[in-house]
Amino acid sequence: MALLSRDELKTLIEQPEGLCVSLYMPTQKAGPETRQNPIRFKNLIREAEERLTATGMRHTEVLDLLKPAHDLDTGDFWQHQDQGLAMFIAPSVLHYYQLPVELAELVVVNGRFHLKPLLPLFTQDEHFYILALSQNQFKFFKASPYDIQEIELEGVPKSMDEALNYDSTGKQLQNRISTSKGGTSNPFQHAGTFHGQGSPETDGVREDIVQFFRQIDHSLYEQIKDEKAPLVLAGVEYLLPLYQDANNYPHLIEEGIKGNPEDVKPEELRDQVWAIVEPLFQQVQQQAIERYQELSATEQTSTKLEDIIPAAYYQRIDSLFVAVGQQQWGEFDPETYTVQLHREAEPNDEDLLDFAAIHTLLNGGTVYAVEPGQVPDKAPVAAVFRY
Repeated sequence: MALLSRDELKTLIEQPEGLCVSLYMPTQKAGPETRQNPIRFKNLIREAEERLTATGMRHTEVLDLLKPAHDLDTGDFWQHQDQGLAMFIAPSVLHYYQLPVELAELVVVNGRFHLKPLLPLFTQDEHFYILALSQNQFKFFKASPYDIQEIELEGVPKSMDEALNYDSTGKQLQNRISTSKGGTSNPFQHAGTFHGQGSPETDGVREDIVQFFRQIDHSLYEQIKDEKAPLVLAGVEYLLPLYQDANNYPHLIEEGIKGNPEDVKPEELRDQVWAIVEPLFQQVQQQAIERYQELSATEQTSTKLEDIIPAAYYQRIDSLFVAVGQQQWGEFDPETYTVQLHREAEPNDEDLLDFAAIHTLLNGGTVYAVEPGQVPDKAPVAAVFRY
C-alpha cells in the first residue's frame, strides 16, 4: 500500500481515460466491530456495480473492473485497518489507502477519481515538531494531527553522557565541548566548563546540559530554519527552561509537555502536543477568513465557480475555502474557460468543488476544507486570488 503523499495525489488525478470508481468507508481497527468492515465493503462494491451497469457497461466488464477489489476482501486485509479506507479503481488500476481519519460512506463513478474527502489530510499544512528530552536520550519528531515520524538529527550524540563523554563512574568528565549558542558559526563562543554529573541545581551540571542542548539546537535549527511550524518541548520539568535558553528556532512554543517522555508512546505524545498547537492553526484559518473579508469588495475574491474553476486550473488561487460533504456537478473546458453547472450528475461530469480544491492544492495554494457554515459568505466555495 502506497503512502498518501502529494505525489500520490497527482497520480490519482492523472489516471488514464475510462470510468473510475472512488469508494470511501469508515473502518474499525480492533474488536468485534471489525466484522462490520467486510459487510460495509461488500455493500459499497454492490452499489458500484449498479452504478457502472447504469452507465451501459456490460456485466462482464463490470466484474472485470471490480475484480481486484473483490480479491482484497480477505480476513487478513480487514485485520490491518485504520479509521478509514479509500479505494480507487479504474481499468488496470487499483489504489487503496488505510487512513487515520474517519470517512463517510461514499461511492462515486465518473470519468475521474473523486478526491475531496481526502482534503483534510492535505489542506492547511498542520504539521508541527516535537523535541522529547530526558537525560538518557532525546528524540525529534515531525507530526500532524494524524501521524508522527521520528527525524534523525545529524552529528548529535543520542544522550547527554555520550555528548559529554563522562567516564564509567559518572564522576569525571573526559572530554570537553565548546559549542556556541546559535551554532559553531556564532563568533561569540560560550566555552564549556564541566564538573561531572550531579544535581541539576549544580551550576556546572546545568551548564553541561545547556551545552548538550546547544548541540541539539544547532542541528535542529539547520534542518528547519526556513520553516514556521511550531516546535513543542516534552521533558522533565527542569530541562525545559534549559533548552529554551539554548534554543534559536523562533517558533518554539513556550508551553510544553512536562514529564518523562520515555514513558509515553509517540502517538500519545502527538495527541498531547496537538492540544497545544491546534488553537494556533485555528488562528491562521481565522486570519485567512479575515483577509477574505477585507478583500471581499474587490475583484480579488469570488464565490462563483465560473470564476474559481479556471483560476484554480491556471494557478491563480492563493487560498480556497471549500465545504466538505457537498458536491457541485458540472464540466470545465480549459481551452474556452467555460464552466457548465448541473443540478444532477450527467455523463462526463465531475465534482467541481473537488476539482477546484485539488488543483489549488497542487498549484501551491492553501485549501481550507471546512463545514458548510464556515465558508465565507455561506457559499459552497470561496476563493482569494493571487492577482
